[in-house]
Parts: sequence; structure tokens; C-alpha cells
Amino acid sequence: MCKHQPPCPAAEAADHGASRMIAYHPEQGWGLLCNGVIIFDDTGELLPNGCSIPIHKAMFEPAAA
Repeated sequence: MCKHQPPCPAAEAADHGASRMIAYHPEQGWGLLCNGVIIFDDTGELLPNGCSIPIHKAMFEPAAA
């Protein structure tokens, strides 16, 4: 799917999030990477094979005491 040189990481690669974004819909909270991965603003992901990766970052960091 990626036509960049050098090619972006594949959807199965550990660093797949380093791929270039080819579509972004901030009003809907998601973007499409050139490797077919859909990323969501809450840090969840949907891989091209249908597998999902749950939210993996805290949206808000607790304030320091």
C-alpha cells in the first residue's frame, strides 16, 4: 500500500505507527496511515486484518501532588 521511498513500516511491524498519515478526520477522531492502520485520537488502533489494539496511553496524566 505504501509508495514512499524508503517504504513505511508494515502494519504488522512493531513500529507501524511511524508510517505517514494519508487521511485525517479530526472531527471524527481518526486517521489512516499509508500501511492501512487506522489510528484513533484515544490511541486505539485498528489493523488492516481486523484486529484491534486497545487504548495504550493515558488520555490525561494525573496531576503531580
